[in-house]
Amino acid sequence: MIRREILLSIGTLALLTIIMGTRRRLLQKLAGAVAGIGLAGCSALMEDDPRKRATPLDLPANPNADRVPSRQHAWNAFSRSDSAGNLLLPRHHLILLLSLSSEPSVDAARRVERAMRTLESAYDWSSDGLFHVLAWGTEYFARLDALDSAPIHRPTVISRTDNPKLLDFDAALVLASDAPSHLRAAESAMFGGNEKLGSVEVVDRLRDVFDVDERRTGFRGRGLPVEHTDAEGIPNNPPLSEKDRMFMGFRSGLRGTQASEDRITIESGAFTGGTTMHLSHLEQSLDEWFDALDESERVARMFSPEFSQTDVAGFTDAVPFADAVREHAREYNVVGHQEKVAQTRRDGKPVILRRDFNTVDGGHAGVHFLALQRSLSDFERTRKAMNGWYLRDDSPSITERKNNGILNFITVVSRANFYVPPREKRAFPRL
Repeated sequence: MIRREILLSIGTLALLTIIMGTRRRLLQKLAGAVAGIGLAGCSALMEDDPRKRATPLDLPANPNADRVPSRQHAWNAFSRSDSAGNLLLPRHHLILLLSLSSEPSVDAARRVERAMRTLESAYDWSSDGLFHVLAWGTEYFARLDALDSAPIHRPTVISRTDNPKLLDFDAALVLASDAPSHLRAAESAMFGGNEKLGSVEVVDRLRDVFDVDERRTGFRGRGLPVEHTDAEGIPNNPPLSEKDRMFMGFRSGLRGTQASEDRITIESGAFTGGTTMHLSHLEQSLDEWFDALDESERVARMFSPEFSQTDVAGFTDAVPFADAVREHAREYNVVGHQEKVAQTRRDGKPVILRRDFNTVDGGHAGVHFLALQRSLSDFERTRKAMNGWYLRDDSPSITERKNNGILNFITVVSRANFYVPPREKRAFPRL
């Protein structure tokens, strides 16, 4: 009898051990899954208003929700504009290209979200304050084995005349402000030792989660290009004035040539409310641009040979193209940059929103070309139209670079692609 009770006890203990072991392994698997997916599957916990709900990271609702838009890429309503209604980008820009220092986890996502809230609390969402975007790159989605279902893909070579570096990053922090001191302070708070950002205490920093792989700096605005004419690729005494905003001397960003923020926003699916971002670094040969061409020749290559200098000076908020690129190639033996890319418009409206800016990174004049679009295919189609390969059949004078818009004066150094999630999903977005 005693032996039977002992055997029963041993059997019961063995059964309990199996059950507890199974339960422990199940909990470990669940914990690992939660750590690995970050925000995955958390949308079911959210309320209808994404800006005011408690986050799926067990953080309180964003205290800045009434001060900032849900779209990280929503800058237009908070930006300055000129008398014709053209939006003016902030004068100073900084992009930090990032790699994760640890695997994605809920704890890391909490740190990232709290760090981004520090930026929001310290500055107004405006050109006078600070615009900031946390975008996620192809390397991040590859880490999660989710690149095939992501709204972005690895960058590719799009022209036959360039051999750019094709870069993959986990993330990018985009900062822009009229005050360069705001950029320096924000960078130090997120990746340096600043204990306060303005009057806001800095507790969580992006450096707890990310390493900075590369920095991109630049500027855009009246008088700024002429202050940087000592860079390589710029001739002595270029014909730039205090009125010029861009190195090539022409006005860029007229509202009629830019897609709206609604047009570039993803409308459905797991990435609703976000957008895609392409970042290229272009080096410019401004010595050739200014020394080899007179103003009428520069107008023909930037806009179209149908326009004169007087025409261009009269453009206020749009460029009235005649949609006659091939005819111009046959008649003038030269075509313009903007008339080529205008062919990719849909229903007469542009499909990409450019937020590019001048740079002298590496000591050379150039542009950091930042483009936002609903789909990367919109950017790629636009770039292929810019290539103008088909025009060689219309004029032997037009080659893959020569007399072909501005292609003879730019070189693509690198390309990278990113996804910009809505604010409430900016910390480790996931399907």
